[in-house]
Amino acid sequence: MALSGSYSLVEYFGGDDGYRCGYCKNEKGNFSHGMWSHNMTVQDYQDLIDRGWRRSGKYVYKPIMKKTCCPQYTIRCHALKFQPSKSHKKILKKMSKFISNGELPAAPDEGEPMDSASGEAGPPEPTKVCQSDLKHIAATDSEKNVPKSPIVTEVKKNLVDSSAASSENSQNDSASVSGCDTAAKAPKPGMGADPSRPPCRKAKDLRKERRLQKDQIRQQGDGVSSTNAANANQPKTLEDFMSESLGESSSHRLEVRLVPVNFEDPQFAASYQQSVALYARYQMAIHGDDPSECSETEFRRFLCDSPLEAEQSPDGPEMGYGSFHQQYWLDGRLVAVGVIDILPTCVSSVYLYYHPDFASLSLGSYSALREIAFTRQLQKQSSKLCYYYLGFYIHSCPKMRYKGQYRPADLLCPETYIWVSIERCTPLLDSSRYARLNQDPNAGDARAVKDVGRALVLNRRTVMPYAIYSRKRKGPSDQAEVQQYASLVGQDCAERILLYRS
Repeated sequence: MALSGSYSLVEYFGGDDGYRCGYCKNEKGNFSHGMWSHNMTVQDYQDLIDRGWRRSGKYVYKPIMKKTCCPQYTIRCHALKFQPSKSHKKILKKMSKFISNGELPAAPDEGEPMDSASGEAGPPEPTKVCQSDLKHIAATDSEKNVPKSPIVTEVKKNLVDSSAASSENSQNDSASVSGCDTAAKAPKPGMGADPSRPPCRKAKDLRKERRLQKDQIRQQGDGVSSTNAANANQPKTLEDFMSESLGESSSHRLEVRLVPVNFEDPQFAASYQQSVALYARYQMAIHGDDPSECSETEFRRFLCDSPLEAEQSPDGPEMGYGSFHQQYWLDGRLVAVGVIDILPTCVSSVYLYYHPDFASLSLGSYSALREIAFTRQLQKQSSKLCYYYLGFYIHSCPKMRYKGQYRPADLLCPETYIWVSIERCTPLLDSSRYARLNQDPNAGDARAVKDVGRALVLNRRTVMPYAIYSRKRKGPSDQAEVQQYASLVGQDCAERILLYRS
């Protein structure tokens, strides 16, 4: 589904060394396979997270489930079927009350569990693959002696135009989330207005816009409308609860902006320093980080550097696919940022950071509910996009079980890569940290490696199947390492993603 010229390029690092676990604090108990992604198409990343991978910046890792101290299972929520639980409704009503009446809960939040930025150790230093070198990638003449492969043919076609396509993939316009105020582009520096604040608007226009938003948001979510008399007895939808905070005489104004992670985007650039400061404040207050651990360099590496290429598709969402920051502005002040990836079949949550003064509003849970509603909105534009991925579910860490509350939900079986409902998984995980979640003894990995020789590698600006590269390679064989890599990404991805070999 990627545009012509798109490609993925990775360096595989293996997973022999143990690192400190961000959950149980075991100093050497965290084991994972890792690879550095120089570029990644959204379809390739979608396929990888459906095999248990996850990214931290450009580092993509997969826990070694039978070895790591806290096994991490990929979890997804069926966004279209989601109904808020009692605790979710309480959080939504708490936010609605705050927006409407300005009442911030006095009692601090009871330690809402959140993912840690330091949950995964940093990757080894990647090889410096010059982007200009990629423009000159050419298929080796040795391929003439090999039966024609549609895989190699397609890669050759894509890489010839990679430089031209990359300039077309950038997103020029930032998208606003439906149900929130539309943000105007920041004015040019020197015009007098603060580019980080929303423009002044007439109260009459704001009241009119809020009325329209309430009508629109009530009609989202499986076509259920709370204003329809025929459905008067139906339970309130997620969108119904959220629309309650859009009253015309609210004490506060909450605005949510969807901004592409792109320094050429005016909104992203204008709010960048505020995001950096907010991230540092959050990490120090909530996770107890040292200032050196949440510097601008770390922020950029972790939450701005993304391997995903921005892509547009005729049957995709209007804003396209790629990495985005969903910014929460309260009365013109940036108070929270949710980092997400929009992929072909899901919205994948990456991270959230917020101002500690608003911790009592349970912003971690509130933002997840907003992202589920956002997924439902996108599904109306792209029928395949119907899941919300919450990252990893860690049953062995009680504080991290909260992700299982967004139901209906599935966990990914670490052996067959088949989704299993969480209700069937929890009894297995209660008795063992690691479990094969798919209980069908005959089920296997449908994308298991059948021919590692068909895996594509990049060597000296040349793309070739591993079978050809291994014959040309001098020195000790690396087949065991390439075989391991291919088994982890699956046959399909191994035949599409370029594995860098020096």
